Amino acid sequence: MKYCKILLVCTVLIALQLGCQSKSKYSSDLDTVLEVKIDHLISQMTLDEKAGQLNQLSHEWQADPVDVESEIKKGHIGSFLFVKDVHLRNHYQRLAVSESRLGIPLIFGYDVIHGYRTIFPIPLGESASWDLDLMEQTASIAAKEARTVGIDWTFSPMVDIARDPRWGRIAEGAGEDPYLGALIAKAKVRGYQGDDLAAPDTMAACLKHFAAYGAAQAGREYHSTEVPVRTLRDVYLVPFKAGVEEGAATLMSGFNDLDGVPATGNRFLLTEILRDEWGFDGFVVSDWESIEEMVDHGIVKNESEAGSLALTAGVDLDMASQSYIWNVPRLVEEGKLSEDVLDEAVRRVLRIKFRLGLFDNPYVDPDQKEKVLLADEHRAVARQSVRESVVLLKNEGDLLPLEKNTGSIALIGPLADNQPDLLGTWSVAADASDTVTVIQGLKKALENNHCDIRYTKGCDFDGISTEGFAEAVWIAGQSDVVIMALGEGERHNGEAHSRTDLNLPGVQLQLLKEIQKTGTPIVMLLFTGRPLTINWELENIPAILLTWHPGIEGGNGIADVLFGDYNPGGKITATFPRSAGQIPIYYNMKNTGRPFIQDVRYQSRYIDSPNTPLLPFGYGLSYTTFTYDNLKIEDDQVEIPGVVKLSVDVTNTGNVAGHEVVQLYVRDLVGSVTRPVKELKGFQRVYLNPGEQKTVHFELPTSDLMFHDINMEYSVETGGFKVWVGPNSAEGLEGSFELF
Repeated sequence: MKYCKILLVCTVLIALQLGCQSKSKYSSDLDTVLEVKIDHLISQMTLDEKAGQLNQLSHEWQADPVDVESEIKKGHIGSFLFVKDVHLRNHYQRLAVSESRLGIPLIFGYDVIHGYRTIFPIPLGESASWDLDLMEQTASIAAKEARTVGIDWTFSPMVDIARDPRWGRIAEGAGEDPYLGALIAKAKVRGYQGDDLAAPDTMAACLKHFAAYGAAQAGREYHSTEVPVRTLRDVYLVPFKAGVEEGAATLMSGFNDLDGVPATGNRFLLTEILRDEWGFDGFVVSDWESIEEMVDHGIVKNESEAGSLALTAGVDLDMASQSYIWNVPRLVEEGKLSEDVLDEAVRRVLRIKFRLGLFDNPYVDPDQKEKVLLADEHRAVARQSVRESVVLLKNEGDLLPLEKNTGSIALIGPLADNQPDLLGTWSVAADASDTVTVIQGLKKALENNHCDIRYTKGCDFDGISTEGFAEAVWIAGQSDVVIMALGEGERHNGEAHSRTDLNLPGVQLQLLKEIQKTGTPIVMLLFTGRPLTINWELENIPAILLTWHPGIEGGNGIADVLFGDYNPGGKITATFPRSAGQIPIYYNMKNTGRPFIQDVRYQSRYIDSPNTPLLPFGYGLSYTTFTYDNLKIEDDQVEIPGVVKLSVDVTNTGNVAGHEVVQLYVRDLVGSVTRPVKELKGFQRVYLNPGEQKTVHFELPTSDLMFHDINMEYSVETGGFKVWVGPNSAEGLEGSFELF
């Protein structure tokens, strides 16, 4: 290959003389050799070829026509997105490696968000499992499948903290908590990247959207964000830093502006924090055309200025806008942009291409995908992920689990026999025909029983038609139990799908009320990509399972839970509000000088609603019951640095084995700045048989209690702390300790 001729100059001796090492997790003694290779390759490149390495083209949605093959041969394209045909991918790669002057391979990116062909529950649903090992496994499977079709790089995980369920992309992340979000970010990076980026079954991860994109004002997509620097560092940056520490190869900038500076042109974020403080040595890609969109932000006059600002700030790869390829060479020639800045961006991109093994193995075997996509073991993991993601919100009178010998079941709702909408947002490579629907799952679970399943849709997601109500009511009245499959469709959440009304869309609630009048017991399956305002439902429906958008094994996994083959243990990771008027609402809020006191007027309260959420962070029930006893804190005074050691006895007091997520929360009582009323600082997912008791131990390092103090120094302060251990953020046994 051509690049080999250029890189023969590199030797281990030269590399050792340089004495430098990369900060990446994937560092080795050979990284010094790699840097020499990269420097020598850059020295051979023209300005156009350098800009080409920073130019990512969309195969499907490119606004401006481009002679793709000619541009590849000229070295003017360094990356593609949305190429999922392995033969086309290899063709483009062959043009780059064999017919461009320097033979530099392309890198192919794609939105592999919650699976490639095997689609798992949406990330918000998956986070409700609190099972980090399982989340790492699903990312690993996604990487294995995607790599067989030539995708080297995923635009995932999204690690934005989201405290506003009106924002549609809350579905794509892990919810509202930075501690849990950081652990999930690490798990996802491990899953995608493994121990060796160059392995044929791993891919480069991309932490997005850097940063604070989840704090969009009014929950409106692409909107501005106003986040104080202390909150930025102590909340919104926490999962990003964790992902960088885990070795994430890339990051993506956000569409939002932060404190008046668009994230794509924000040097404070992209250079001062990401590179200078955290030591990140991978590359940053813009979000879709977000470089040229800085003109609309009003911070630059034209696309040329936008390209200069983004590159100088630290965005290395331009997604789709072609701002770099059109403007950067001229800007350098005119002395308006330093070539050193350009070279550094090219170096970062080449570094990841080398680490991915693209120079050594640029092509993909097209025969591999048939052996890997939708493998039985992948579907089995998807089914387990559905089971663990389901959250039992209510189970009045122990209506669930249902008996398999139930005489008749009425299955009603727009999500009962619906393949596409069970997949959820950002399932772009999926085939809806792979999806097991609810009715299919029920029939499979009951195939050896004589249960009559009576199905009707009842209504659509949108519109005001009640034409299907009469049949639905009749079927419900003739059945022993009703299963209502209601909620959001795929198009109701995700990117560009913000909502102000968080009730069930369309006339679904009206249908549910009519069915409830029949008196037949109702189990509601709530499919959603965000917290919804389900006040009437929780008050009036005896059993509710939160099933999210569960992916291709949704019908099977849900049936497992409905009939007791699996005991649900999921816990929500985003607070459910009573109304949109409470938003933003999240458990780890700050206190006020007038905290709420019942029946006191001049306090921080609403006059028409309780302050409390409909469902608190960490909430979820089980078919069994758990009790917490005997909270012990080994030493109530702990020196800094040190470890606070705690234990609690958890007992399964019911008749069914099950998982419980034991949660540890802490409050710093007095700080140099105000502190949250509670912060998650630990959890354990334990399995208990009926009557079994386990002592759950926690070790809380004092370093986990650090925050940015009054002087913006990251430190832990002395003083008193409260601690709670329990089943969610609103309940638990309480203790205290002091740091000195």
